Amino acid sequence: MQVYDAGHIRNVALVGHQGSGKTMLAEAMLRTSGALPRMGSIEDGTTVSDYHASEKERQMSVFASVLHAEWKGYKVNIIDTPGYPDFVGEVVAGLTVADCAIFVINAAEGVQVGTELAWRTATELGKPAMFVINHLDKADTDFRGVIDQIQERFGRVATVVQVPGGGGSRSIVDVLRMKRLSFEQGTGKMTEADIADDFSEEANQLHNDLVESIAENDEGLMELYFEQGTLSEDEMRQGLHVAMLKRQLFPIFVTSATENIGVSRLMSFIDNVCPSPPEMPPAQLVGGGELPATHEGEPAALVFRTMAEAHVGDYSFFRVYSGTLEPGMDLVNAGSGATERLGQIYSINGHERDSVQSMVAGDIGALVKLKNTHTNDTLHRKGSNAVIQPIVFPEPRYTAAVTATREGEEDKLAQGLHQLHEEDPSLTITHDQHLSQLTLGGQGEMHLQIAQFRLKHRFGVDIEYARPKVAYRETVTRRARSKYRHKKQTGGAGQFADISLLVEPLHGDFQPPDDIKVRAVDEHTTDWGSRIQFIDAIVGGVIDMRRFFGAIQKGVAEALQNGPVAGYPVGDIRIVIFDGGMHSVDSNEAAFKTAARMCFRDAFREAKAVILEPIHEVEVLVPDSYTGDVMGDMNTRRARIQGMEAEGPFQKIIATAPEAELYRYSTSLRSMTQGRGMHKNSFMAYEPMPRHVQEAVVAEAEALAEA
Repeated sequence: MQVYDAGHIRNVALVGHQGSGKTMLAEAMLRTSGALPRMGSIEDGTTVSDYHASEKERQMSVFASVLHAEWKGYKVNIIDTPGYPDFVGEVVAGLTVADCAIFVINAAEGVQVGTELAWRTATELGKPAMFVINHLDKADTDFRGVIDQIQERFGRVATVVQVPGGGGSRSIVDVLRMKRLSFEQGTGKMTEADIADDFSEEANQLHNDLVESIAENDEGLMELYFEQGTLSEDEMRQGLHVAMLKRQLFPIFVTSATENIGVSRLMSFIDNVCPSPPEMPPAQLVGGGELPATHEGEPAALVFRTMAEAHVGDYSFFRVYSGTLEPGMDLVNAGSGATERLGQIYSINGHERDSVQSMVAGDIGALVKLKNTHTNDTLHRKGSNAVIQPIVFPEPRYTAAVTATREGEEDKLAQGLHQLHEEDPSLTITHDQHLSQLTLGGQGEMHLQIAQFRLKHRFGVDIEYARPKVAYRETVTRRARSKYRHKKQTGGAGQFADISLLVEPLHGDFQPPDDIKVRAVDEHTTDWGSRIQFIDAIVGGVIDMRRFFGAIQKGVAEALQNGPVAGYPVGDIRIVIFDGGMHSVDSNEAAFKTAARMCFRDAFREAKAVILEPIHEVEVLVPDSYTGDVMGDMNTRRARIQGMEAEGPFQKIIATAPEAELYRYSTSLRSMTQGRGMHKNSFMAYEPMPRHVQEAVVAEAEALAEA
């Protein structure tokens, strides 16, 4: 296969809601370029893009697929991303390495939540973008209604370049070229003709609108427009190119992917107008600095996804950000420090691969059998300190406890989960030792089902999911004192320790009672972010604190690990040791450790102890018509609505809710909104739970203890 320079490479990501036709558009692009003898179909499981067993079974994209088409002297790298919201991590990775986002919109459905989700990511990444309204061959399409939706949500800068046109269902009116374009069935070969009279008035109006939109964003073109009264096709093309780079205009095209209508024109637009890698902002480096996309620079590449393929091994998909990569080259993994020798370099079309002699800055390809390199790793020359800013994957929105169904496979399970996380960082693993629980977090129920499928078929581990236990915490709400004497005589030396403690919530500075004098303060932070403060207020030497302070702390620390209310860890508490007694012979560390533990538990119960529950901040994005249902449901989940604001045709509800009430919320929300609702949540703080909820949690803990 030919090696392309950076100026003749285009990297596009096909993004949008499930069912918009991204995979078939990719298929049509390959067919039009001659890379395929015929187009496959999703129903038959024969598309180039959806080749994994889980994708064929579900008839939908699950993983981002890397494809390429050679078209009129250009190489177009196509990243076909899933539309189902559970796989948004694949969308984020694809958009990160692409130079242009192509939003594919179902002409019958319009702007949907998946479109919105991808738009947010593309905006955050600053990617140029364009729209393709697909499925125009369907009878129930409303092109002008979809245009209104696009412009309402994304602004009038979304500008029409094509409309469905006269001369039959296989025609498009292109108002940039001012021609009627017809497309041959099967091959998609394009022929041009004059615009029919019944479309000329609308075409002229849209052409003028396009000219004005382009001229508004370029002073030089504005002057030409005033002088000439119009712009030439080349001037318009150049103006669109610059405006796309600056995200000032977002062209709107039309296609029917399954009928191969409009695809060849779209590909020529990608070649001639969409940005090349050197025109995009240079890659940003960790710690500052950047990498311009030049083939003369030091070689550096980012691995944006890894995937194990049967009979091949691990594929590492990468984008070259600087320099040139060649087989046999030794590069260093910036994270692990391991040296990787590059084997054959491939351009990829699904599971098919074409070997290439080299790849230059801006190109996208794959390597196999790298020993110690995973998603988000930078590969660079030895001695280089360049580390490309990693992909920021979304936080989990759905979490389940996971166990192996067969005993003795815990290590095998841990190894498999670790490997899945290395490949897909949007899958997160948490091990809570206190709860004796392993949890797997992802973007939704289907995301975890795919992980279950992969664990079974790749690692031979059968797993079960269950509702995860909640990491509750305990604390006190008022000040209390307690005294405890530990006395034990068993023949010979006995045990004696007398101790008095004060406990209180750790808020602000200590305000000691008149009978307590502070001598020393020792404070530390727990692994979950709370504070524990010990105060030595012993006077008169009633306890030798140099000898027994450590034992007292250890005794209290043991009680802190399993709180007296329901056995959850204790935090945000102040413990003051203010009185006691000791025996010259029988007092020892073990005695004071026991006395401190028991005294603390007594004081804790007197200090109006409460259970704290994790509270999450929740953002829910839904079409306006579902707002009432969603807010009503949130009220049943003990949520507190903080506000609501419009985002185009959607409403964003902002709320706080207990973690315990959010289990399977993503599934419930989709059911409630017919798949059109999305949410994200993140831990905010711990708060005391209502008394009736606490009573239920305590009863459950007691039942488990008895069992």
